Amino acid sequence: MNLETAVLEPRQRERTTNAYVRRVKPVFDRSVALAMLIFLAPVFALVALAVRVSMGPGVLYRQVRVGRDGEDFTILKFRTMRHDRRLASLPIDFPDRRRTHKTVDDPRHTTVGRFLRSTGVDELPQLVNVVRGEMSLVGPRPELAEVADRYGFRHHPRHDVLPGITGLWQISPLRDELLHENLHLDLDYLDELGLGTDLRILAGTCKDVFGRTGA
Repeated sequence: MNLETAVLEPRQRERTTNAYVRRVKPVFDRSVALAMLIFLAPVFALVALAVRVSMGPGVLYRQVRVGRDGEDFTILKFRTMRHDRRLASLPIDFPDRRRTHKTVDDPRHTTVGRFLRSTGVDELPQLVNVVRGEMSLVGPRPELAEVADRYGFRHHPRHDVLPGITGLWQISPLRDELLHENLHLDLDYLDELGLGTDLRILAGTCKDVFGRTGA
């Protein structure tokens, strides 16, 4: 499925909503996220110290992503890079050579940063986003606002539900490709949305993380 098909065809789909999405998933998400924040508090403290010592001030990285109903929200991560010299993201009038936002070759990366990314630990602060009701444990990965606007999928059906810390794309063989070129995976997730699907994706994510392949 090409990008144009993935973006345009789903506009005819009915909005994704069921009892699991409305009642069970929010309670499950916030309960598990809050328990993990409490249980992992020592890990948060150690990671924050390592980031502060290796990369200087500013432990958390904040970025605008697209959430449910196409609304922007600020996603939280542990920093994995040294501060960028550039102060703004400016438009360009030539093809973008970047194939992915997750390049390990970026010179701003540190040894600590590479470890955090390879293990997925950099994503842990998003548990706060889940407790706030801005994200889910499982769902379509939230895309950069500028990318969603550039390719015209801010109001794609993927945004009928909360974005997730992990999802079908992250545990698929296509996770090294650009997210916006694989929107069909989000539609597959919506078609199968339920507790069983979410538990399967969480199990797959744990397998990847403990295998140090990232997710």
